[in-house]
Amino acid sequence: MSTSGKILKLGIPAGSLQEATVDLFCKSGYNIVVEKRSYFPSIDDVEIECMLIRAQEMARYVANGVLDAGLTGHDWIVETGADVIEVEELRFSKVSRNPVRWVLCVPENSPVKTVKDLEGKTIATEAVGLTKSYLEKHGVNANVEFSWGATEVKPPKLADAIVEVTETGSSLRANNLRIVDEILQSTTRFIANKNAFADPWKRKKIEDLVLMLRATMDAEGMVSIMMNIERKNLDKVLKIIPALQKPTISELSDPDWLDIMTIVNTKDLRTMIPKLKDAGASGIIESKINKIIH
Repeated sequence: MSTSGKILKLGIPAGSLQEATVDLFCKSGYNIVVEKRSYFPSIDDVEIECMLIRAQEMARYVANGVLDAGLTGHDWIVETGADVIEVEELRFSKVSRNPVRWVLCVPENSPVKTVKDLEGKTIATEAVGLTKSYLEKHGVNANVEFSWGATEVKPPKLADAIVEVTETGSSLRANNLRIVDEILQSTTRFIANKNAFADPWKRKKIEDLVLMLRATMDAEGMVSIMMNIERKNLDKVLKIIPALQKPTISELSDPDWLDIMTIVNTKDLRTMIPKLKDAGASGIIESKINKIIH
């Protein structure tokens, strides 16, 4: 129990985002434990109470104050029309750090070439509001049916087209579907209730939490490297190493030598380290970075 008596009610997305969210929180210093058959995970912060909520419903519960804050996709904020504050974009999903895409699809052998060809046709989707807004924008009248799942298998017998979310496109290809148009790209957002965000204590709690999540994500794929170089080789080495701002250069006990520390992307190391070695660097040490705070 919080000694201050103040609690932040936080929604954790159940389903496809759950594992990735719990992992991100853990790496950020917040240990969340989800027990089987429980919708109230424990967290090692007495000032936070967690609740598992489907991402599709998260924005609505945050908007009406059942939750102070939560994580959900931008797509579900648009779909529900929820009046919430999008505090931060956090680019992660169940597969990658890339945005997911809501796309309009038809069978490979369908004569449909554009959305205009769906006039009077049936479209199946989980995102009914999003789809209707898209059709209205293009001046198309079509029957939009809510799909409870397995949407990819519905064309052509149960629907002429679908609007479905995809991250890699593999499921669409497996079901012989062709993308006609992209409707929306979406990433995960940390959202807050307006009244909660107006409360100084809750706002600070949310901002501190977002700071740690953001710092963890910014550190992904990054490492720090340290090396010793002779002063005469400094210019050659500086031309090789990129940095977030500028590398840290420190004097050593030997006035002819310097120590350099910088942050680089892991994928660049395999070409960078041989070049540094050729430029005279020695004692090169690579270290993992858990967080980068800008």
